[in-house]
Amino acid sequence: MKTIVHSLAETKLLAECIAKRIEPGMLLTLSGDLGAGKTTFTKYLGAALGVKKTINSPTFTILKVYYGRMPLYHIDAYRMEGISQDLGFEEYYDSDGVCIIEWPAFMEDQLPNDRLDICIKRIDEEKREVVLEAKGFRHEALLEDII
Repeated sequence: MKTIVHSLAETKLLAECIAKRIEPGMLLTLSGDLGAGKTTFTKYLGAALGVKKTINSPTFTILKVYYGRMPLYHIDAYRMEGISQDLGFEEYYDSDGVCIIEWPAFMEDQLPNDRLDICIKRIDEEKREVVLEAKGFRHEALLEDII
């Protein structure tokens, strides 16, 4: 599914729509260039899940955990380029919360096949092209619900 969001408000609506339908154990990946809006999307998704703490990029810690109606496991794989060791993130993929991974290409070989891949491309200051690709039954059902 491909869509254009014309503003931060529309990005927020998309994140809220996904958050309403998301279930524990789901995995979302966010790819796109620097400044495309990956962390902004995560902030909106977290807020829609009831997270009260400020969500920011876990670039130097790699993983941050936030609590709302379910835990939000936020992984930033940017610093993992070239790292081939298993860092134990699998326990978060099928857990009591939702896992969201920024820069998934840097840990592609460690990702499960069941996930929702979201690619954000910057068109201008606020407009973004968002491509959502579901892999696996649960995530396909999620995507069908938001179409």
